[in-house]
Amino acid sequence: MGDVVIIDYGSGNLRSAAKALERAAAGVGQGQKVRLTDRPDEVLAAERVVLPGVGAFADCRAGLAALAGMEQALAEAVLDRGRPFLGICVGMQLLATRGLEHRTTDGLGWIDGEVVALEPGDAALKVPHMGWNDLQFTPGCHPLLDGVEPGAHVYFVHSYHFAVADPARVLARVDYGQPVAALIGRDNLAGTQFHPEKSQAVGQRILANFLTWKP
Repeated sequence: MGDVVIIDYGSGNLRSAAKALERAAAGVGQGQKVRLTDRPDEVLAAERVVLPGVGAFADCRAGLAALAGMEQALAEAVLDRGRPFLGICVGMQLLATRGLEHRTTDGLGWIDGEVVALEPGDAALKVPHMGWNDLQFTPGCHPLLDGVEPGAHVYFVHSYHFAVADPARVLARVDYGQPVAALIGRDNLAGTQFHPEKSQAVGQRILANFLTWKP
């Protein structure tokens, strides 16, 4: 089995994501190795690609762009070769057409939409959205949710959310005084606004599903 690479571009707690994926890999028993990398050649050689992200959209976008050849390698591995891809939190948001956090910043443009500020309709709901929320989805809608029940709790930390242009790309939502895309995807791409590495058994199941996913 090929490696699973986590892109190291200076954003987020990469070790938590790596440890969670290692546990998931051990559980599914397919011999996959998980590695952190900032090297485009290792991305091209990988079987699966994970793009994490914590912080501001523009900062994460700049960090990714600062790795020479990385965006081209990502596009070739994921878009051209069809490698399964998972974006986490801001790593998911970077799939957007653009982000509007503080200023307008172009995203990767892999899924149409904009990253905009959370504006809960309930004044009692604070921003950032920090804590557990329950997933709303139709059972069987996507392999990453196999074995996960609607209403399962996952962990969020964010002030902005991905307003996806095509509702069909939203695979699961949560309600935070407004509908919030929690899991998005198309073809071999998927992204979670929540942190599966912090979401205990549910997160481990989603990561294990990603490791066995054959889009």
